[in-house]
Amino acid sequence: MACISRHNYHSRLPKMVSEKPFPDPLSPSYRLDKVFPVYAMGLPDPVPHSILDGSDPIWEAVKHEAKLEAEKEPILSSFLYASVLSHECLEQVLAFVVANRLQSPTLLATQLMDIMSNVIMHDKGIQRSIRLDAQAFKERDPACLSYCTAILYMKGFHALQVHRVAHVLWHQGRTILAQALQSRVNEVFAIDIHPAAKIGEGILLDHGTGVVIGETAVIGNRVSLMQAVTLGGTGKDTSDRHPKIGEGALIGAGSTILGNIKVGEGVMIAAGSLVLKDAPPRSIVAGIPAKVIGGLREHDPALTMKHDATKPFFTDVAANFIDEKSSGAKKEANN
Repeated sequence: MACISRHNYHSRLPKMVSEKPFPDPLSPSYRLDKVFPVYAMGLPDPVPHSILDGSDPIWEAVKHEAKLEAEKEPILSSFLYASVLSHECLEQVLAFVVANRLQSPTLLATQLMDIMSNVIMHDKGIQRSIRLDAQAFKERDPACLSYCTAILYMKGFHALQVHRVAHVLWHQGRTILAQALQSRVNEVFAIDIHPAAKIGEGILLDHGTGVVIGETAVIGNRVSLMQAVTLGGTGKDTSDRHPKIGEGALIGAGSTILGNIKVGEGVMIAAGSLVLKDAPPRSIVAGIPAKVIGGLREHDPALTMKHDATKPFFTDVAANFIDEKSSGAKKEANN
């Protein structure tokens, strides 16, 4: 996918229902810099060889959805034009949107756009991950009605992409800048991902609020994490101290996974669980502390998003509660 020239892009923009074309940001009658001052300063010129080769269906879908939304809600037409339709590729859109969300008086949006663009435009791995993450949000989150929704509004998606940039910077030795991005994402989105953490592609951070992912954590491909999930360490040891999550795992809301333990492929961890030891592949894990309470037929529960613990879990919990209560009563009687 090669980025087309700015002149050709503007000439190819479709017309609205009113038959009026999208406004030209260079025309005197439309001062885009008054509405979106960052965009008026421009993005770095795209590097054609750094963009994914061939067709780009995600980008085409985003543009199409943005045009339809602009027709439905004319009040958003300027926002959608500046955020999506005025750009030449998905990478530019993401850099613009994230920069505007994370900007602060001391960390300017123009600086953030430069940082994001300089990494993303030259990293095909990130370009691929952006699209697979967008697909994960669209397919797994019922609240995400379109690719455009994920790109423009989903803070879990934005936090992931900033992490991918920070991860590259971290390994380039630019650790202070990487930590500055981590800190800003935490302040704005309430999502804390250490730049050194290794995260696969096709990831869903559903809601995202309260997610904490530690420095030596590793997350495989096609994993779904709900809100308030913690992948934490224990103690003050600086070595490998965080969980390793296998491909296709589904981590329920409020789950806490501590230490250098392994959660196998296709594991479903029920909401509110405290996981302190390894979980075998394709198992259901629940409780405080968590135990294996069953197995799964599907290979990737992250794709089905069936993260209720099911009837056997509640039956097991009730039975254990009765047994523990009976044992306690007998001990008191014997005493």
